[in-house]
Amino acid sequence: MPARTDHEQRLTQLLNHGSAALLCGGLKGLEKESLRVDGNGCLAHTPHPESLGAALTHPLITTDYSEALIELVTPALATVPEALGFLCDIHNFVYQNLDGEMLWATSMPCALAGDASIPIAAYGRSNVGMMKHVYRRGLGWRYGRTMQTISGVHFNYSFPQALWPVLRELQQDRRPLREFVDESYFGMLRNFQRVGWLVPYFFGASPAVCKSFFHDRYPDFKEFDAHTLYEPYATSLRMSDIGYKNKNQARVGVRYNSLADYVATLTHAISTPEPEYQRIGVKVNGEYRQLNVNILQIENEFYTFARPKQPINSGERPTLALKKRGVMYAEVRALDVNAYDAVGADSATLRFIEALLAWCLLTDSPPVSDSEQHAINRNQAEAARRGRDPALKLVRDGGGILLRDWAAEITGQMDGICAILDADDPLKPYSASLQARRQDLADSERLPSARVLADMRAHGESFFCFAKRLSETHRDYFLRRRLPAASQQHFRQLALESLEKQQQIEAADTLSFDEYLQHYFSQT
Repeated sequence: MPARTDHEQRLTQLLNHGSAALLCGGLKGLEKESLRVDGNGCLAHTPHPESLGAALTHPLITTDYSEALIELVTPALATVPEALGFLCDIHNFVYQNLDGEMLWATSMPCALAGDASIPIAAYGRSNVGMMKHVYRRGLGWRYGRTMQTISGVHFNYSFPQALWPVLRELQQDRRPLREFVDESYFGMLRNFQRVGWLVPYFFGASPAVCKSFFHDRYPDFKEFDAHTLYEPYATSLRMSDIGYKNKNQARVGVRYNSLADYVATLTHAISTPEPEYQRIGVKVNGEYRQLNVNILQIENEFYTFARPKQPINSGERPTLALKKRGVMYAEVRALDVNAYDAVGADSATLRFIEALLAWCLLTDSPPVSDSEQHAINRNQAEAARRGRDPALKLVRDGGGILLRDWAAEITGQMDGICAILDADDPLKPYSASLQARRQDLADSERLPSARVLADMRAHGESFFCFAKRLSETHRDYFLRRRLPAASQQHFRQLALESLEKQQQIEAADTLSFDEYLQHYFSQT
């Protein structure tokens, strides 16, 4: 009989202590990005609708890189259905205010006409609004605007507060509770870096892209049709080297071996000049091109599968928030928009990720060496670019292992966690999601990335036509759906309050923008 794994031992400790239920009820939040497009599927050039509120100050409806890239944010909620239901209501309200436009249904963007056609998000004339805008200018100069139109879904998750004292007691850890919590989150994040390729493998939905994404400079991809490029075994081109895991980010060097290690390496990246960015310049002919010439302008420029988070106070740097108050939750950033779901994500996906995060928490997590980090980066890239290749081997412990074999090992160890998370639910949704993932391993044609390509072939359509068809389907659904009156009033009130708050911020500014930036970057 094989020895029990460390996570099984910790689960048994929780069960024997009568505390296994403390794994349930972690808070869940969603951030979902969508391009706003016109009725023809072309990128919208209209301003962010004022009836949705001010993107600078609205807590739920904002913009990301582009004025046309809406980001919808839910509060932290106790259950997956609550989070998805709230996200559905926000979509409903947005569609009431789009005036004939719609939200693009896929992670990879619609037909684009080059960088100049992509409007950078505007946030008004305040210093904080101008900083957000200039930061985005910098992203455009560094990576190109086209890459910034890629959309995703972020899953924010915090373990129940009552879990931490019990885990510390069972592990006989005598550190202060905050230190224990911080190290527990970082151990979980290290493991998620190791096995997070499971997310694009199981849920990636971007195996193809419009040729317009590349401005006529095509990479070594296959041609699906006259307008579409693809990779036969790709799961998530969004998370590949053409997307957010690109060569510019490969040299950032942020480490997860402790909170102090993470803050120190991230601080180094946001304070160390990069020659390539020095050539761009900062303020040229009186206009800012970027916030600075450092490897990263600010912390948010660091793209990764998952990162630790602590809510920031107004004007506070994220690294200082982490340093002062520790980790409050983890942000999982590896999830594509699910083109087949009206809100871009479904409950089975989120439940599997929640169970995987619990597995990562309870599994031993040694520090990551430089050589292992290299293997992690390779594994993430390979799973995104050719994850469905049955011959694909990932690197583990210096050797090779078939992706499917490693995935089978991990999913084979998650039954106990899913049973606990199911609690008294007779439908056992966590276990059902786990079983569905095993079926996906047995038949990769079930995976969303394979379904997208099969759907395009069955309809004889390009990626653009596929995405436009589903975008129209989702639009029609939300235009038919009735938003509860209380939710309607709530969203209208938030929109009005956000417009007022932006005006107050603009009226309160006393520093010049140059002085504001100097003050922001001098925080210690």
